[in-house]
Amino acid sequence: MDSAPPSPPDDKPEAARLGWQRQSSHYPYASPINRLRVDHLSIPGRGAIRYSYLERGESVIIVPVTADGRIILIRQYRYPVDQHCLELPAGCCRDQGQSSLEEVARRELREEIGGTAERLEYVSWFYSSSSISDEVCHIFLARGVALDHPAETEPGEHLEIRLVSVSEALHLARTAQIKTGTCALAILLCEQKLNP
Repeated sequence: MDSAPPSPPDDKPEAARLGWQRQSSHYPYASPINRLRVDHLSIPGRGAIRYSYLERGESVIIVPVTADGRIILIRQYRYPVDQHCLELPAGCCRDQGQSSLEEVARRELREEIGGTAERLEYVSWFYSSSSISDEVCHIFLARGVALDHPAETEPGEHLEIRLVSVSEALHLARTAQIKTGTCALAILLCEQKLNP
């Protein structure tokens, strides 16, 4: 299991080592799952700059595999890009209290696809978009997933479930037919475990 990076502290020790000095920070927007942070910095040789990014913290992405070996994808409408996208069950941890990553993964699986998993395996983690967010995506491989409950979607979620073979899911990820990069990468990171 890869060790997760430390939670983003109020100060940035690597930035300080590089000579970046934060003059101030403020949050012009906040919601239960993210907030916009704006830092005013002084950088040696560059002067004063303003750097803004989303503080999202940790999230989970689940690669769900049924007992018969198919991967469950979600076709979901995404308002920011005005497109339907093929994705995986996923969710942010910020609004989940003290729940463990595994608890959040199981909850997202149940809420988004009505699924339960016989077992979850932690695979790895990565940053979703390190230039504009501090989000850390934790990948779980869920085995023995059964769609045995009604999904508990949120008002802004319009989801359709698609069951595909492992080879098709890998093909969709490799050929950019899964346009949500975090989901495509999650599938590819699970490849060796999906095809032992």
